[in-house]
Amino acid sequence: MLFFRSEECVDAWCRSWKAPRRPVVRMDQLWRLAVTWYGTRLEPESRRPAPSEMRGIFADLGLEGDFWDPLSDTFE
Repeated sequence: MLFFRSEECVDAWCRSWKAPRRPVVRMDQLWRLAVTWYGTRLEPESRRPAPSEMRGIFADLGLEGDFWDPLSDTFE
């Protein structure tokens, strides 16, 4: 995971490393994802979300597209 100051910095980094640009997650999205994903980990019945639940979590955070689809086999 790399942290950047702005999307322009992401673009500059991708150009300099000749790397494809992947989806960007803002810090507020990352925090909400962590709280949602790991918020119940200390509970005895804690479990990993099912793919359909993952889709809902990602969609609620505005993370959309094949990259965020656990059932997709493409990352465009």
